[in-house]
Amino acid sequence: MWVYITRRLLWLPTLLLMVSAVTFVLGTYGPGDPVRVMLGTKYDKDTAERLRSSLGLDRPIMVQYLDYVSGAIRGDFGESLRYRGRSVGSLLASKMWVSFQVNMAAMIVSLSIGLPLGFWIARHQGTWIDPAAITFTLVLMSIPIMVSIPIVLWALCLKLSWVPCSGWGGFFDLRIVVPAITMGIPGIAGLARLMRASTLDVLGQDFVRTARAKGLSESVIDIRHVLRNAIIPIITILSFSLAGMLTTGFITERLLGIPGVGDFAIQAIFNRDYPVIMAFTMILSTAFVIANLLADLAYSLIDPRIRLS
Repeated sequence: MWVYITRRLLWLPTLLLMVSAVTFVLGTYGPGDPVRVMLGTKYDKDTAERLRSSLGLDRPIMVQYLDYVSGAIRGDFGESLRYRGRSVGSLLASKMWVSFQVNMAAMIVSLSIGLPLGFWIARHQGTWIDPAAITFTLVLMSIPIMVSIPIVLWALCLKLSWVPCSGWGGFFDLRIVVPAITMGIPGIAGLARLMRASTLDVLGQDFVRTARAKGLSESVIDIRHVLRNAIIPIITILSFSLAGMLTTGFITERLLGIPGVGDFAIQAIFNRDYPVIMAFTMILSTAFVIANLLADLAYSLIDPRIRLS
């Protein structure tokens, strides 16, 4: 296993180098000029050239790229073009931590309801519960988040006064309830349907029929055989969700006043703040590689038949 982990981690620098190169080239030759955006209505050709020289944007692209890579290796992602004097790392760290907490709360809601619901629906296949529950989950998945947020705010904030209406106070603050519910609802529906399909597939396997023939109770069969095997496809979905925890929805942050990274990333794109975009891309790429590695390790822990080599 350790050989497998080491080999996967050794592949990470190569992947990040390719991602950084593509992103850097697109940022350099893509539409838009960060200097023009920074100067705005005060744009002047001479001033723009001086600013471009002070930022090092007039150097050859290869020199700029190698300088960026050498700094990124040391953990220095440069300085924001929009927020002068602020390092990209300091800007992203706090906002990504907020986004991680919001996504963690949403995932807890999705997992705690979606997985048991999907398993329960599968165990009631052939009854009225199955089509009714599937229809209900489809309705949940079809509700846009810009619709669910006002509904949840109206119920929990205006009518019941259980939670504050907006803002951010941390993971253990009541203001996390609304984003957790609104972002977790689509996850509940998706996980429930996926868990139902996976459970039905496992229930039709020979080893389940053999376990019943041996006289094992249904609860033992469900826990030892059905649930452990049905959860394997779910891990793949959760690995991508784990990597996406460093981002939140742009709409959620705007409507609820959450200082996460989603709104900040959108602003960086519009402002051509390429150091922020580069750092954001690199961090997400690293997160996806690590999340997939954790998923592979989870496969081997849940199902002993799966071997990592």
